[in-house]
Amino acid sequence: MKPAIGASAPARSVGPRNAYLRALLHVATALLCVIVPFATVSVPFNLFVVDPMIRKLGALLLVGAVLAGYVAYVRFVEHRRADELGSSRAVSALARGTLLGAALLCSVGAYAMTGHGAWQDPLLAVPGFMLGAVLEEVVIRGILFRIAEQAVGTWIALAVSALIFGALHLDNPGATLFSSAAIAMEAGVLLAAAFVLTRSLWFCIGVHFAWNYLQGGIFSIAVSGRAAKGWLTGRMTGNDWLTGGAFGVEASVVALAVCTLAGMGLLAVASTRRRIVAPRWQRAGASLAHDDTRRDPAPSTFVPKLP
Repeated sequence: MKPAIGASAPARSVGPRNAYLRALLHVATALLCVIVPFATVSVPFNLFVVDPMIRKLGALLLVGAVLAGYVAYVRFVEHRRADELGSSRAVSALARGTLLGAALLCSVGAYAMTGHGAWQDPLLAVPGFMLGAVLEEVVIRGILFRIAEQAVGTWIALAVSALIFGALHLDNPGATLFSSAAIAMEAGVLLAAAFVLTRSLWFCIGVHFAWNYLQGGIFSIAVSGRAAKGWLTGRMTGNDWLTGGAFGVEASVVALAVCTLAGMGLLAVASTRRRIVAPRWQRAGASLAHDDTRRDPAPSTFVPKLP
């Protein structure tokens, strides 16, 4: 039967399998858009620059390469502005995230200081820790979590991205199944929750940066198993299950409890503000039930649709 004159044709729906394959393709494309400029800058820099000071500052060039690659992907593949990196709120979001990350790190144990280094040491540590925060947040939250969320919803995307984030730390020095599971819960859940609530990668970057920077750049505590020499010398006090031992505070039960509770709190606030995205199959069913508007009931203002 032909539709009546003036009636709109039925919207063509994308099958679940095609939607998931498209999401995987977008993840792969986005990763390439970030990895290629990162490698283009880092490889010659590492080969030809030997001055330690310049190498430290060179991390800022890599930060720019990562952000530029991600913004280019969003602009030319998703055909939108990268609002999650919007410059209008970058400073405030970064500052708020940094305060939260610092508060969390300072609440997970007691520290005994025995000395300190030169005044410039904390400044020189900033570029390296900022690079780590930017790279991991763009890849895990900006690419993996955000794109997966479009296909399978907030909860499944959060679980998958957290598990992957924890698994990526299995190869770190001194890592155990417990330390990786703890990182999945602490950082994987917390940082995804931070993005769900704010839809700002700058907020997530601030939380991530402050935690690692204070841990390694200030207190000289191992960061996820990697030894760090920061401004202060000293150690966390208490048993290994309280301090995390040689792996760092991420492997402590205190950090596990504090950061997981903080993540759950952010998710609770996000839920009350209706920022949780439903899985695609639920959105499709709701769309059919409300075909007078044909609108996606998920909060698309927070997570733009993939093209």
